[in-house]
Amino acid sequence: MTAAFEVFSTSGYRAGSIQDIADKIGLTKTGLLHHFPSKEALLEAVLTLRDEDSWAAAGIVTDNGMETLRGIVRLVQYNTTVPGLVALHCVLSAESTDPTHPAHEYFQRRYKWVREVGGQAFSDLDRRGRLRPGVTPGAAGRLLVALMDGLQVQWLLDNDSVDMAGELRTFLGAVTTEEF
Repeated sequence: MTAAFEVFSTSGYRAGSIQDIADKIGLTKTGLLHHFPSKEALLEAVLTLRDEDSWAAAGIVTDNGMETLRGIVRLVQYNTTVPGLVALHCVLSAESTDPTHPAHEYFQRRYKWVREVGGQAFSDLDRRGRLRPGVTPGAAGRLLVALMDGLQVQWLLDNDSVDMAGELRTFLGAVTTEEF
């Protein structure tokens, strides 16, 4: 998985090959395909592991809006320690906008789920009277995802001038009555 992550994050999915991954870990291509039936299956495993590890590292909960958003801030802070994961996400999410890309459906499901988690968090805050007037939970959830993805690209290009977690805290303070 680590070798696949390295190859996909540096070369992208299409340019990275099963042979490149097998070479990194001292296996034959056939040996690697014994563990993962296809390149697509390996990609799905890498992406799923990345999401699970990231959410677990940040301690994100989804039944309390404030705690969910604070967990997302922790996730963004954690991402600054794993630039390769951030790069993998950026490269593959961009590549997967092509409907023929093997991760296209994965990213469609993932973005839908992340928007829903954000929307639910903001809905919870709205029910508690902690969302600023004029802010709708659905729009705030979409803006949260857009901000996070945009900040990741900017941070990868110049990580000394972009404070992803700080910018996210500023946004959350602008749409809620809470401090982050």
